[in-house]
Amino acid sequence: MPDGERPLTTPDGRYIIVRGRLWRASDPNLADDKRQCLVSELMAARRAVKAAADDKDALAAARDRVNTAKIALGERGPVWWHDGAPDLNKHMVETTHYGTWYRAIKQSG
Repeated sequence: MPDGERPLTTPDGRYIIVRGRLWRASDPNLADDKRQCLVSELMAARRAVKAAADDKDALAAARDRVNTAKIALGERGPVWWHDGAPDLNKHMVETTHYGTWYRAIKQSG
């Protein structure tokens, strides 16, 4: 996917697709200001991971910040939908019930 282009999202909005793999999308029910705050924290935490380099304690703390932000965004931890559907995070899209839809999208595009 070229820089600046948004990833493909499943029809139900639960996942984005990156290189054929499902990644859980952020909870669409989050207020915009809260989402922006959490995304800012996630980006800062990712920069801290990069900056930590060889400092094991700083790296662990930065990774914990990333995880905490991703849980708050709904990308990790309990799923944000309530219909009992399983979490398919990190599954290859072709091996899930989204496979037929995905193949049709790829053929038409």
